[in-house]
Amino acid sequence: MQNKSKAIQDLYPDELAHCYGCGKNNPFGYQLKTYLVGDETIAHFTPDEKFTALPGSVYGGLVASLLDCHGTGSAAAFACVAENIDLENTEIIPVRCVTASLKIDFKAPTPMGTELELTGKLRSIEGRKIWVDMTLSAGDILCATGEIFSVLHIPHHPFFL
Repeated sequence: MQNKSKAIQDLYPDELAHCYGCGKNNPFGYQLKTYLVGDETIAHFTPDEKFTALPGSVYGGLVASLLDCHGTGSAAAFACVAENIDLENTEIIPVRCVTASLKIDFKAPTPMGTELELTGKLRSIEGRKIWVDMTLSAGDILCATGEIFSVLHIPHHPFFL
């Protein structure tokens, strides 16, 4: 796979870029950015006190939301690579993925105010179905692992109307 300097979410068509977690057109959201680096994806996010669960820790819903958005972004990136779409020289990709299933295992409290790193590795692609394995870490602490099963979103397909 190729190394990328563009965030996959920045390549989504405008009409599909309103997600609260990663949509470039949602000024109120997290603005999470997923990058393809070699054969994995990476994203970073630093939570502040508005995401508090217990003092010093973020609530699990944020962890789930970040893994969801990173997972669908990763699935879109891996789908583009599988279809030989040159992400480096593309302004808009014809690929967007939606979550069919998300599984999360919480391993340790996720600290507040520390940069979190999310990674993704392709498990498999079968037609429109894409599985990605993910991690969310704070420095050397593995806070959560996740598995996402995503489906390619095909605009104007009856399933999505």
